[in-house]
Amino acid sequence: MEPDPAAPPRPGDPKSRGAYFTPTDVARFIAVWAIRGAADRVLEPSCGEAAFLTEAVVRLRELGLTDTGWPAALHGHEIHRETAAVARQLLAGLGAAATIAEGDFFVREARPEFDAVIGNPPYVRYQHFSGEARARALAAALRQGVRLSGLASSWAAFVVHAGAFLKPEGRLGLVLPAELLSVKYATEIRHFLLRRFARVRLVLFDHLVFPGVLEDVVLLLAQGSGGTDHFEVYQAARPQDLMQSLAQEGWTGFHPRPDTKWTSALLPAEVLALYGAVSEGDGFEPMARWGGSFLGSVTGNNGFFALSPARAAALRLPAHELLAISPPGGRHLMGLHFDRADWERLGQAGAATLLFAPGETPTAAARRYIAQGKREGVSDAYKCRVRSPWWRVPLVDRPDLFCTYMNHRRPRLLANQADALVLNSIYGVRLTPSRRDLGRRLLPLAALNSLSLLGAEIGGRVYGGGMLKHEPREIDALPVPSITLVTQLAAELEALLPEVERLLGQGDETRATARVDDLILRHGLGLAREALDTLRAAREYLLDRRLTRGRGTHG
Repeated sequence: MEPDPAAPPRPGDPKSRGAYFTPTDVARFIAVWAIRGAADRVLEPSCGEAAFLTEAVVRLRELGLTDTGWPAALHGHEIHRETAAVARQLLAGLGAAATIAEGDFFVREARPEFDAVIGNPPYVRYQHFSGEARARALAAALRQGVRLSGLASSWAAFVVHAGAFLKPEGRLGLVLPAELLSVKYATEIRHFLLRRFARVRLVLFDHLVFPGVLEDVVLLLAQGSGGTDHFEVYQAARPQDLMQSLAQEGWTGFHPRPDTKWTSALLPAEVLALYGAVSEGDGFEPMARWGGSFLGSVTGNNGFFALSPARAAALRLPAHELLAISPPGGRHLMGLHFDRADWERLGQAGAATLLFAPGETPTAAARRYIAQGKREGVSDAYKCRVRSPWWRVPLVDRPDLFCTYMNHRRPRLLANQADALVLNSIYGVRLTPSRRDLGRRLLPLAALNSLSLLGAEIGGRVYGGGMLKHEPREIDALPVPSITLVTQLAAELEALLPEVERLLGQGDETRATARVDDLILRHGLGLAREALDTLRAAREYLLDRRLTRGRGTHG
């Protein structure tokens, strides 16, 4: 698993090729699950120093394999020659010999000749997984009918290619990043698993498995052929508790809808049933009913096009060649509205609150700035060079609401009372005309309830560092109070607005949410206190789980 994704690995470090040492309890559990008989043939791709083959030796001996059977039983593949040599030595020290091939695993021809394929795939993010290595990985997956996104990390293609080495009733046991459950690029892997295997099981953990590593993991246990319509989940506290799951108790089945994430597997079935009943009831509706979300304008170079008032003045750019924008990023969007006073205060503090936007005939000052940008290579940036003229940023609608989409805690919805444009670091929401006035005034407040916050955790995608990301269609699907309910409670919401704004300004989101819950869920919907507590606890569980893993600590 990969450490801090913000820091690229050092050349020569095992982490530079996505290699991380697997805890013994995890390797032992997967070996015991996957290896069922003394005649089983076992493959550990990307075997490193043979953590899984070492446990396979123990397991095969338990099942009765004699010392003469090792070369035929144990197989590995390792891209790094020195590491492969270490693996052979370690296995020899155990009195076992393995056939370990060297080179890129994705070049190896897939032959379905193994009973068990086990291991910990290399995890290299797409930023560092490029060139010929990426091309070979994507081609290997495509040979199995799986077309992966260009944003896929290395483990995704590895899962597909590894599965191709299994006999029809073989077993695949892998340590994978928990991104499998939620990220967009893993959609095709989720489809592949349910299409390829007769049984798909996942082991989830309450605590981090790899000490000091930010990435959360799941264990994939897939077997047989022919496909299935569901997957099963076992929740383990720690790796030391894994062997209990082999008793076949405590597994929960999930039947995912097509193209949905598997994040719901983190919650008990009764909680999901309650969430579904409330979110699909009369009091809630998808955000799309209020209006559609969209990505802000793409400048191609915010440092050039987004200007502070002081810089614009120094460049002598006239007001008619500048447009008001919400500054790049979303850290300044913390309350329930963003007004002209907020915008002016940020500009006075040096924030980039203006967009360089000359018309058909730029002024002399604008022409000088355009020439400066050309000299500095701004015009060569991809988004700039594919438009004509390169210095004119395509504008999107002026949004009614701002919505942050990369968040540590929650998507933040704010009324755009500054009438500012938005750049692509946040989303805009354009409300349906008949709902615009009510939505701008009260939807950001009404959406600050535990049901909507739980929906954000279920519907979002968790990335390294614990960040929660939403695509526009996931924002559109977010359950928020219906127009009927907001209209019914409009007077009470108006009265509550100053208090909640004050609490958010003090950083007390918990109390702010509790006040909205009392009005929306308890008073408006008549939800029982026990049901509300269940929804709150579920949201807090997913939030704490995500943030704990983002800090890279044990919880």
